[in-house]
Amino acid sequence: MRNTLDDVFINNLPSLDLHGEIRSSARMLIESFIYDNYVLKNKKVLIIHGIGTGALKDEVKNVLKRNEKVESFHINPYNQGCTVVYLKV
Repeated sequence: MRNTLDDVFINNLPSLDLHGEIRSSARMLIESFIYDNYVLKNKKVLIIHGIGTGALKDEVKNVLKRNEKVESFHINPYNQGCTVVYLKV
């Protein structure tokens, strides 16, 4: 388990904002974002999906679970509309 206190300082992380996206486009954006940050050797990134109905949050979770470059991820305890992702670098 990661230290979630580190997540208080997430403003400087590379981030992807999915507000207004549909599931299919969000899926492609997430995959591309993960790949780019993996290549750049960024260990931690942030995906902003919002709260809403939970559809985007569920899609983020599904994509991250299947991605081999993702070490782990969790919902930011200080902002339920964001997921913090740890990459295998």
